[in-house]
Amino acid sequence: MVKVEELKMKYPGAVAWQMGDGPELASVLADLIKKGIKTATCGSFASYAQDMSAPRMGSYNIILDGQDVPVCVIRLVSMRLVRFCDVNEEFARKEGEGDLSLEYWQKEHQRFFFREGHFSEDMELIAEEFELVEVL
Repeated sequence: MVKVEELKMKYPGAVAWQMGDGPELASVLADLIKKGIKTATCGSFASYAQDMSAPRMGSYNIILDGQDVPVCVIRLVSMRLVRFCDVNEEFARKEGEGDLSLEYWQKEHQRFFFREGHFSEDMELIAEEFELVEVL
């Protein structure tokens, strides 16, 4: 098994992290990325503004599963600011979750942002698209 420290040497500046808000979701999302189904993600702009290690264009990210095991490496290729209410079907499909519909995306992300502590229809999100660089 490849260790995070080894991957950080191979991909300088890479950050290792889990997607989602818990181990179960982290494993599901990591698997979707590994299979090439999930090629996008998003987070609230407010959270990004507070995170000193927020992703940057071109940065490498080591995606961990729910047990903190590295699953794959991705590279951020696109970032844009978008309001929750303006997310479109194309982006929802790229997120790769559920039935890939905008309706599913809205329902699950509304639930996610409520758990994070803040949701509104016009909240600003950072919409990221990434490419899969290496499956571990």
